[in-house]
Amino acid sequence: MRGFALLGICMVNAPVLAGTWSLAAGPVTAPWDRTVTWLVTALFTTKFYLLFAFLFGYSFVFQEEAAARDGVPFARRHARRLLGLFLLGLAHAVLLYPGDILMTYAVLGALLYALRRLDPRALLWTAGVLVVLLAAVFVAVGILVLNLDDAEQVLDPALQARQAAAYRGGIGSVVHANIAAYRQAFTGALLYGPHLLAAMLTGLAAGRRGWLDPAHRTAGSPVRRRLLTAGLLIGLPGGVLTAMCGNGFFGARCYYLGQAVDVLTAPVFSAAYATALLSLLHGRYGPAIAAALAPAGRTTLSHYLLQSAVLAFVFTGYGLARYGTVGPTVLACGCTLLWTTQLALSAHPSVRRRYGPAEALLRRITGGRPAVRRPAPRRANG
Repeated sequence: MRGFALLGICMVNAPVLAGTWSLAAGPVTAPWDRTVTWLVTALFTTKFYLLFAFLFGYSFVFQEEAAARDGVPFARRHARRLLGLFLLGLAHAVLLYPGDILMTYAVLGALLYALRRLDPRALLWTAGVLVVLLAAVFVAVGILVLNLDDAEQVLDPALQARQAAAYRGGIGSVVHANIAAYRQAFTGALLYGPHLLAAMLTGLAAGRRGWLDPAHRTAGSPVRRRLLTAGLLIGLPGGVLTAMCGNGFFGARCYYLGQAVDVLTAPVFSAAYATALLSLLHGRYGPAIAAALAPAGRTTLSHYLLQSAVLAFVFTGYGLARYGTVGPTVLACGCTLLWTTQLALSAHPSVRRRYGPAEALLRRITGGRPAVRRPAPRRANG
């Protein structure tokens, strides 16, 4: 599931690293670029970070069990893990991608620990309340914006030019631009924190009840059908409406109302994505799909950072400095190529590892056993 979600994360992060959204909003934008921008918003934005947050909460149960099995205090191990995530995220935000989410995970992971004693029903109720309250905030802001005379804003060409020049400059210029951009991204991290925490709490409740255990997956076909139906009837229309509000169809005045819709419907869409993947894994091609996705899913942290490194090399002064020159359609094709390349490299026997470089570093910070490379199987001579 993590290996699959890497595609959605790349699709959403890449336009920020490439400076593509401003091209998609221009008056001479090609129809196919507007369509791709609309599709990315409707099908990918917010859906996949919720999926990762759900899995983060689900894995909390495994972290507890591993600490008990190793005979170490879970609180200390969890705190060191969150510290490692925060430090990796800080380096990621400063050097590569100002929209980093690892630092947010680290902070919310502390709240997840504080709420761990709640029973699954209370965890789900808390998650629901967080989602509803955040949607209410967006509705209130949206109504306020509708009454403003200058709500329709346009991108400042001079500001875009300065930002493009900064990202096409040297290493120091790129780092300075990332720090400046993170100051703006920090507000978004605070605003959407309840959404992520709700997904983590849902994941923790699911882990406590073993929703992804084989027995539940086998016996849960009626539940899977209901989730897929909800995704089709609620999640997909919600994504479409969000895209219409966020990409100029209804105008900038409706942006925050579209975000309110997204907050309410994106979790349903994320659940439908996960359910569809689980259904495919039970089908005829399930083993092949699992073999393609699982190796990358085991090293998701490394692949997340690798995506940013590759995109930063292509679009900033670290390498080719193509910031602001590639449209949404080309970028989406590039993201798909990058993701498939990551899957292929992860699955290749010569590079297959149980832990990637970032996972190995995080384990050392946490105090786990050092990662050991799995040797490739040898063929018998003769």
